[in-house]
Amino acid sequence: MENLLKTYKIEVNSNLYLKDPFSSELGKLIVQEGTSMIQDLGMENFTFKKLASKIGSTEAAIYRYFENKHKLLLYLNAWYWAWMEHNLVFATANLNDAGERLVVAIKLMVDGPIFKKNDYLDPVKLRKLVVNESLKGYLTKAVDNEHESGIFAQVYKFGDRISQIIKEINPAYQYPKTLVSTVMESSLLQSFNSQHLPGMTECSYDSTGRYTFFHQLVVNAITNE
Repeated sequence: MENLLKTYKIEVNSNLYLKDPFSSELGKLIVQEGTSMIQDLGMENFTFKKLASKIGSTEAAIYRYFENKHKLLLYLNAWYWAWMEHNLVFATANLNDAGERLVVAIKLMVDGPIFKKNDYLDPVKLRKLVVNESLKGYLTKAVDNEHESGIFAQVYKFGDRISQIIKEINPAYQYPKTLVSTVMESSLLQSFNSQHLPGMTECSYDSTGRYTFFHQLVVNAITNE
């Protein structure tokens, strides 16, 4: 299974880029080195000028692929959530029990990808970027227009799959999407806190405590309404 996903090319909304970065070696370098540089420098200090210097290209060449660094960040976010959806589908394919599938889904949200290798982008590096930088891509004035253009489709699809599992367990539960999005966002924030603001959490970065907390949160919500 992991070998199959290793060579799998993730497709994301074409509104995120001007030219498919995986249509050329330069484009591939842009997203691969861009992932590392955004994680290392943060979005505030990352620029296409610095990226161009790193990959031995020009800013103009990078702008032929992405309109700006904001769109590059959204592209990487979308790729990550699409990868997470594939992880969920493959990891639960042989699980008939909805409770077991929910356990897998919560572990994915809290700990990141189960399958950690891909020939196009590094899911482990992407996870670190999403924890530290992803909210900077959403909390902007452009978010409504980006929503209308379908840029967040990959996030929605991943969340919808987990919502369906919750509905299967308890069809009467009224807030599956709200619960799932809360866990998706909060688990990233708690991962961030464990690294940078440890006074706001009891869980270390590599602790299983976060999973225990969110599993209790979800199960209690859907069984004790």
